[in-house]
Amino acid sequence: MHSQAHDTTSTKSSALFQLERRERIMELVLRESRVDVAELATAFDVTTETIRRDLTDLQRDRLVRRVHGGAVPWRSWIFEPKLEVRGGQNVEEKRRIARAALSEVPERGSILIDSGSTTSHFADLLGDRELTVITNSIPIVQSLATTEATDVMVIGGTLRRNTMAFVDEVGVGMLGNITVDVLFMGCDGASPERGFTTPYRSEVAIKQAMMSSARRVVMMFDHSKVGNDQLLRFAAIEDVDVIVTGVETDIPTTALLEEHGPSVTRV
Repeated sequence: MHSQAHDTTSTKSSALFQLERRERIMELVLRESRVDVAELATAFDVTTETIRRDLTDLQRDRLVRRVHGGAVPWRSWIFEPKLEVRGGQNVEEKRRIARAALSEVPERGSILIDSGSTTSHFADLLGDRELTVITNSIPIVQSLATTEATDVMVIGGTLRRNTMAFVDEVGVGMLGNITVDVLFMGCDGASPERGFTTPYRSEVAIKQAMMSSARRVVMMFDHSKVGNDQLLRFAAIEDVDVIVTGVETDIPTTALLEEHGPSVTRV
């Protein structure tokens, strides 16, 4: 009888710990936008199999969505935080990526900069160079407005307020008449299997038009984008020449990306 009571107490304690662990996992997912299985296992001192079961149960309840090596918020594929919110996530990693991407900037010529938080950090670091810079991003235009040697051209269209970028067929039409030396761009999701993805149809058209207008394409993304596949693919991995990401992106993933053709830099 004593043994049965002990077993019941033990089971209740285990269930309680499991519930607390999953609540804390959800807090991390919402705060960080992505969690890693191995890191969670270390943090909670449990096996990776236990964490995978937790994530599977949370996915069944439509609280998270399983991705390669971890999980993201369930509704991340249809919800895009405003630019100022995204700009506050993984800031140091984004700055490292932006700094490393500067090595791809030509001494003279023309570059195209896609909208986004990482590309905004990149624009902030450009300085006063003898370049023509073309962009659809209002924050990037503001960043470059005080430069003297840099010529700035704006791709027009309808403003998407979440990203403060012009995105529609007007911009696509303008890009059809433009050829630039290098395109610096970002993505909402990246994986060796699905390529580069976004949740928005209008983003697909403008991003593809940008890529068609560029002689060379540099893709920049932080580790939270890896495996976070979105609804719509706008490019395959082999469509870009260079990938710049953070050291937080694991080596096996970067090796798979490189197998598709681009050179990959982890910083």
